[in-house]
Amino acid sequence: MTRSQDWLAERERWLRGRLAGINPYVVDSLIALVSIAVSLWAVHNDETHWPLWTYLLAAGCSLPLPWRRRAPLGGFLVSMVLSGALGIYAHSAQPQIPVYGVVIIYTLADLGRNWQRWPMLAVLIAANVLGTRSLNGFIFSELTVIGSFALGAAVRELRRLAQVEADRARETGLRAASDAARAVAEERGRIAREMHDILAHAVALMVIQAEAGPLVVRADPEKAIKAFDTIADSGRDAMVQLRRVLGVLKEDGAGPVLAPQPKLPELAAVAERMTAAGVAVRLVLPERSRALPADVETAAYRIVQEALTNIVKHSGADAAEVRIAEVGQALELAVSDNGQGLDARARELRRAAGGAGWSGGRGLLGIRERAAACGGQAMAGPAPDGRGFVVTARLPIGAA
Repeated sequence: MTRSQDWLAERERWLRGRLAGINPYVVDSLIALVSIAVSLWAVHNDETHWPLWTYLLAAGCSLPLPWRRRAPLGGFLVSMVLSGALGIYAHSAQPQIPVYGVVIIYTLADLGRNWQRWPMLAVLIAANVLGTRSLNGFIFSELTVIGSFALGAAVRELRRLAQVEADRARETGLRAASDAARAVAEERGRIAREMHDILAHAVALMVIQAEAGPLVVRADPEKAIKAFDTIADSGRDAMVQLRRVLGVLKEDGAGPVLAPQPKLPELAAVAERMTAAGVAVRLVLPERSRALPADVETAAYRIVQEALTNIVKHSGADAAEVRIAEVGQALELAVSDNGQGLDARARELRRAAGGAGWSGGRGLLGIRERAAACGGQAMAGPAPDGRGFVVTARLPIGAA
């Protein structure tokens, strides 16, 4: 906006603030009384001794003002017809600046419809051309008409711009709220996946070892001790990883101390705990020719962890293999086992998924979500020979 528009906007805000809470009919009635007083004073001070009807006609020009906001065109027509009659029969009795004319023209320019505003402006200009009797009077009348109309049009435009800005601000607020809600939902989903993977893996190992401990405590105390050591190691590892996840939920101002996200070499410890739980894991990691993106490495770790957890919980396998390799611009991984195969796995996963089928378990869903979050994809299904189960994923790592 220009400086003049800024000034007009500021003045309108000031006036609105000053007049806030006052009935508009009261304000417009006061304006009408001022306008009547100016008109009657002009008739009274004219050199000609005018009859009573002239005073009534001059006062009548201001009578529509209290209803100018509700019916801008009707008020304009009544006021201008009476003003025209006064100009024809008592031209010299008109006030130099007709207050009613300024207000009613301003109101029509501000509140009237476009098909009302512009034709009426043309009629006023033409009427001044025909009705004024001197060049000075013509110029002054035209400036009064055009100035009043321009002021009303400027206020109308300012109101429109203010409405546009308000709508834009409202849309921005709604968009920001939607983005915030989406971010919260995504973060909740991420935390839920992390906690599911951590707790499911740790608890599965702890339950298996706890069930096996009493069976071997008398026959093989050394093996029982290893089982309880595995339980303790699994619990400690789960606690460490939970601190990583829950550190982001600390109170504002509390400086969270977050450990680094899990890396692929840490899968060796997972494999050891799996082996201690009775599932011998063969782990093949890629030669580290370059650093992997943090999100890809974390996703690969969690996918392998969840796949191994499913093996412990559902497959009945005693051996598994984890192969991870860099192939082109992607990290490919495969987790396979020698378990009971699709039929047994389907029953377990269908039960876990509430009957949704073997591909709908929460763990496998989390695997697919993790792969998709990195721009990759994951698949799960029976091994080619029909025995065991295979989880594969391909995660893009970008150019070297």
